Amino acid sequence: MNKLLENKLYLYITEFFSGMAVMAVELAASRLIAPYFSSSQIVWTIIIGTIMIAMALGNVFGGKWADRDDDPGKLFARIIIAAVWIGLIPVVGKYVILLVTGLMVVTISTNLLIWASFIVCMVLFVYPLFLLGTVTPSLIHYTVQSTSESGTISGRLSACNTTGSIIGTFLPTFVTIPAVGTSVTFLIFSGILLLVGVVYFLSAGRFGVRTAAACVIFVLCAVFGRSSNFAFWEDGLTFEGESVYNYLQVKDTDSATILSTNVMFGVQSIAMKNSVMTGMYYDYAMAAPVIMGESAPKVLILGMGTGTYASTLLKFYPDADITGVEIDGKIIGLSRKYFDLPASVEVAEYDGRAYLDAINETYDIIMVDAYRDITIPFQMSTTEFFESVKNHLNDGGVMVVNMNMYEDADDDITAYLSDTIAGVFSDVMTVDVEDNTNRELFASDDSLYDRFKEGAEELSQRAAVVASGDVAEYSAMMNKVSAGITSYEAGDLILTDDKAPVELLGMRAMDSIIERELSLYRDDLLDEVRKIL
Repeated sequence: MNKLLENKLYLYITEFFSGMAVMAVELAASRLIAPYFSSSQIVWTIIIGTIMIAMALGNVFGGKWADRDDDPGKLFARIIIAAVWIGLIPVVGKYVILLVTGLMVVTISTNLLIWASFIVCMVLFVYPLFLLGTVTPSLIHYTVQSTSESGTISGRLSACNTTGSIIGTFLPTFVTIPAVGTSVTFLIFSGILLLVGVVYFLSAGRFGVRTAAACVIFVLCAVFGRSSNFAFWEDGLTFEGESVYNYLQVKDTDSATILSTNVMFGVQSIAMKNSVMTGMYYDYAMAAPVIMGESAPKVLILGMGTGTYASTLLKFYPDADITGVEIDGKIIGLSRKYFDLPASVEVAEYDGRAYLDAINETYDIIMVDAYRDITIPFQMSTTEFFESVKNHLNDGGVMVVNMNMYEDADDDITAYLSDTIAGVFSDVMTVDVEDNTNRELFASDDSLYDRFKEGAEELSQRAAVVASGDVAEYSAMMNKVSAGITSYEAGDLILTDDKAPVELLGMRAMDSIIERELSLYRDDLLDEVRKIL
């Protein structure tokens, strides 16, 4: 046996770094996929499931191969191949994702995101993790020399693998991804695996052409794969980066500055340059202060983003007392740097529900704006959560909720959310956002409709006497809300902390939206393909 392996220490080191790399790749995989397919539990399940399949197959074949061939060089060659493959992921991964998505668009009618994310995982991650799955059984074969020590050796290898996995779990999440990004995280752990293999072949005097080629490929990957530019087709982005929680993109246009946390699913926050109203759901949510009739409402925003709603409120209610809650500290920083969020608006870096549980303050308005694409935090969609919101409202206070995947179905995600809220509040009203999939919901225990009509009339009278185009625009927006707002009749689709399948419901709604939006393009594309064939 190679002298390096005689005291077994290097085998334990190999097991340690192998376990570390597996977990690091799994976490980095979720961050690579999230900007395209979301970071929902469904996507996480697909990632974990495919990786476990790969590891299980690797365990089976690794044991067979080790029993068939006593040469440890075969194992370390597999580790080098896995390292090179992982190093290639930041170079080609984004293109693979878009290619797979494009193929799925023209071939799959349901569960598009599920199938696309599953195939991407199979293509990008299964093979290298299958190879790493061969490590443990192979090392047991090379390390155990008698049955009397098999339990001890296996335990030590398992402990090394587990310890490496623990470090590989925390290191990407809290250090490498926030500090240097997803792409470099792949490269770091690819380099570690490559080094493990190279050291073995150097010590064995077997550093040949293949090992040298692997090193050259890794260097090329390090040169061309360092960028975390997920939206590589976009030119002139103001900012693109990552936080512990999100992919972040800031785009500057002639009319607005826009924050997106997903390269496929639109806008999360916006700051208008030439107008006060945004033309989006934030404008509809401005009915809440009209209902309250307060010139200086006390407002809490759960899911602050970069402060679009807060900034709009301050345009018309400059004395409003506004507090925002945003779990992502980097978004808070972007709100001050690129979106001119006023310093008077206090923003707490906290989970929305946990924040409510930690305070005794009450508010006139609580805005719940924590739902994006299919990533709906279940803990902010249940009866228990909305009861907590209600307990933090002043008498007659209003909760406004942005529901972003409205579909005209009796059992869609918005129906579940609306029924749940109607089970907590006595008066619920909704209005659909024009030319959009958003629906705004208003909830209170005190005659929403009458108060809104009264407040809208006062605003209209104010617009008639105040020489301000902004006030007139606000009044016109409230007239649009008035024309569309309807009372919501409670149903029995209730979400609770014990049972809230929001991601499955969201996935179903997203499928329906994607199918509707893409059906015309799919038909045109298939017609062109038929002509060619």
